[in-house]
Formats: sequence, C-alpha cells, structure tokens
Amino acid sequence: MYNDKVMENFAHPQNVGEIADPSGVGIVGNASCGDIMKMYLKIENDVITDAKFQTFGCAAAIASSSMATQMVIGKTVEEALKLTNSQVVEALEGLPPQKIHCSVLAEDAIKAAIEDYRSKEQK
Repeated sequence: MYNDKVMENFAHPQNVGEIADPSGVGIVGNASCGDIMKMYLKIENDVITDAKFQTFGCAAAIASSSMATQMVIGKTVEEALKLTNSQVVEALEGLPPQKIHCSVLAEDAIKAAIEDYRSKEQK
C-alpha cells in the first residue's frame, strides 16, 4: 500500500518531539480517521530554524508530518506558507488516494503553527 519513501519516513521519522518554548504551535485533527497532528516551530528573524511534530495516526500521517517538517526548516515564514499538500505527497513519492487527507493535515498544521506565531508577534 505504501511506497519505500513513505515507509522510510514512517519507520524513521525526522523531527519527532517537542520544541521547548516554541514560536508557534499548530494542532489539527480529523476525528473521522483519528489522525491528530501537533506541529512546533522555532522561528528566528522570520526563518524557521526548527520544526518538530507529535502525530497520533496512521503511517501516512506520520510520514506526512515528518516530510513537512523537513521541507520547512530553513525556509522563511512566507515560503513555508506556500507549502501545499501536493508538494508533501510529491516529496513522499505518492500516497494512496484514501490517504491524501494526511498530507492536507500536515499542510494545515504548518499553517496553524505559523498563524499561532503571528498572533503572538502582534501582541
């Protein structure tokens, strides 16, 4: 069902865990499938210097979280906001059609963490 790239990111996910004193945190979930993602971002001078995740879900959800964090580290906030679920799927070399929603959750979690960061910056 899953290709080698997805299985590698599931079996050996990158950036698992929490960031102490994160700049932004995004939590998204889909009750229908049971996947919950929590993304932590560390942002310095408008650049994402670190990203971590905690995901409760299937292999596709964990692999999507892992890949999304890898894709935004080193990017500016504006660049990270342009991340799409299609780019996550492409980086994973594909997901089964019924698992595409996992990549959407990863995109949404990154955007939610950036939104949280921006709301804190305006205070």
